[in-house]
Amino acid sequence: MQILLIGEFSRLHNSLKEGLEHHGHEVVLVGNGDLFKNFPVDIDISIKAFNKPFLVFIRKVIHKLTKFDIADFEVSYKFKKALKNLHGFDVVQLINEDALSIHPKLQIPLLKTLFKQNRNTFLLSCGDDYVNINHYLNEKESYSILSPYINNKDLKKQFAYCLKYVTPAYKRLHDFIYENSSGVIASDMDYHIPLKTHKAYLGLIPNPINTNKIVFSPLHLKDKIHIFHGINTMSKNKKGSQFFINALEIIQEKYADKVEIQTTYNLPYKEYIDVYNQAHIVLDQVYSFDQGYNALEAMAKGKVVITGAEKEWLDYYHIEENSIAINALPDVQQIVKKLEWLIENPNKIIEISNNARAFIEKEHNYITIASRYLSIWNQQSNH
Repeated sequence: MQILLIGEFSRLHNSLKEGLEHHGHEVVLVGNGDLFKNFPVDIDISIKAFNKPFLVFIRKVIHKLTKFDIADFEVSYKFKKALKNLHGFDVVQLINEDALSIHPKLQIPLLKTLFKQNRNTFLLSCGDDYVNINHYLNEKESYSILSPYINNKDLKKQFAYCLKYVTPAYKRLHDFIYENSSGVIASDMDYHIPLKTHKAYLGLIPNPINTNKIVFSPLHLKDKIHIFHGINTMSKNKKGSQFFINALEIIQEKYADKVEIQTTYNLPYKEYIDVYNQAHIVLDQVYSFDQGYNALEAMAKGKVVITGAEKEWLDYYHIEENSIAINALPDVQQIVKKLEWLIENPNKIIEISNNARAFIEKEHNYITIASRYLSIWNQQSNH
């Protein structure tokens, strides 16, 4: 099969590509690198010209006046140019409803051409989209990435990225993609839950992790326990970073002789990996039911990750609480208690580390996950 993957925000499509190629398929990945993360792609549609100092200034002024990013024209131009070669694929998969990361008025005509010149299109619910933002805005779960905004509407500006998905323009983009695709696949529980009863939903396929590329490092607790909190300032509110920051202050004061805490901001992917390679415990996110990609990669390395590990996730995979990952709630004292339990029971750190790697190998292996994608794509293509 010839497969076209559009968009990359986490490394999901890179790992899936590697799994599909293992099965003998031809795969092309188109993406914009996702800002500072700079993920590898086959066809690069990232912003280059409009990131030059003089044009950045003009860009900011126009955006302030119109709320429109003129750099979208550069991405649009690059994708339109690439479209000449993006035809005849058996499967096209969009990483997200905003896979090109440009305004819907520019995106819809490009996707229309893409869909026309290829066979079957599939959508991933991976990250924010109309269905899950709408679901969480209506407070259908005990908490979500939108909880900070729901509790404090003054945060509207910080949540503009999430909330854009329920604006009329992005609702049109959502409707257009759903009307022209063969179905939608969720990448974890946070996207599975809002889609459960949707007629277009094809099911949950866990994030693929290339465990051949991620080396498991058995943890050694010789002196201090190393705790790492890597913050992306663009998503710190929706990840609940402040709960971790506050909890770490308490832990630092109480266990200064037992822990070493490192907090970083907006590190490029490669530097981020280098820093958390030194960690025993990694703090990931609070407002989630399942693990995001960073958490899964940390677990594959054998880190103990404090992240989303809610009952829905435990039930889905038939596992016991605190055996694979540590669930974090939007509650500073709860996080402090979890950290204290780990610090005072270092044997548990080693045990969870080993379990985490085994779990990733069993449930997230990129070759097995690629097979599941192929199975769903084939089923829908034969309908």
